[in-house]
Amino acid sequence: MSDGGERPRVSVVRDGHVLLIGLDRPEKRNAADLRLLRELSLAYGLLDRDPELRVGLLHAHGDHFTAGLDLADVAPAVGPDGLDVVPEGGLHPWQVEGRQLSKPVVAVVQGTCLTLGVELALASDVVVAADDARFGQIEVSRAILPFGGATVRLPRRVGWGDAMRWMLTGDLLDAAEALRIGLVQEVLPRAEALGRGLELARRIAAQAPLAVQATLANARLALREGDRAAESQLQPELVRLMRTDDARIGHEAFLARTDAEFTGR
Repeated sequence: MSDGGERPRVSVVRDGHVLLIGLDRPEKRNAADLRLLRELSLAYGLLDRDPELRVGLLHAHGDHFTAGLDLADVAPAVGPDGLDVVPEGGLHPWQVEGRQLSKPVVAVVQGTCLTLGVELALASDVVVAADDARFGQIEVSRAILPFGGATVRLPRRVGWGDAMRWMLTGDLLDAAEALRIGLVQEVLPRAEALGRGLELARRIAAQAPLAVQATLANARLALREGDRAAESQLQPELVRLMRTDDARIGHEAFLARTDAEFTGR
């Protein structure tokens, strides 16, 4: 995903139907400069459009998930309309503008996870944390606001009071508190976290991909447009899915008591 001669800031590795997307600037605690943000956007674009890819696994190389924005590099790029980090073929990693990612993402977080890192976790669908993870939505201490979706997603994920407790103070919270409030779904020892995230991603990837995507899309529709909008699509989506090859494959596997091998068609 590199756009030049330097080592890429984001690693991209295929594992069957799973795309492992790794923040890879460990010498800077994976602080996100423009290069990293654009490579991350391209990785998300690849995940979205490649029919062989069913799930993303977002992780980070080194001891830390991310120290947040590399402000020295990014701040000068903020123009009158904000910050543009999505090149052609990319997809906004926080999905706060443009097309929404159609496939689920599992995130694995370790060490320091600040600002945009928390927002990447919030934009993911399942989050696994190492027990040494520390989270901080610290933008107010830098005289800006969380602009990657935390103001929308964090209150919805953890409740108003807990969201404001952490966003308005800029304090750090540990993995145990992140689990308690629902920011993450599992906490494991550091050595086990990535393996658990990959296990969950593979488990999702083994399901019928069109059904997974439809389930994800309907849940997001409910959040964005309300229950009635999502409910209106339930029966039409059921009819559409029942006509797929995967529905036949699933039915035959059920009758034969075998594991289904879904094709995504």
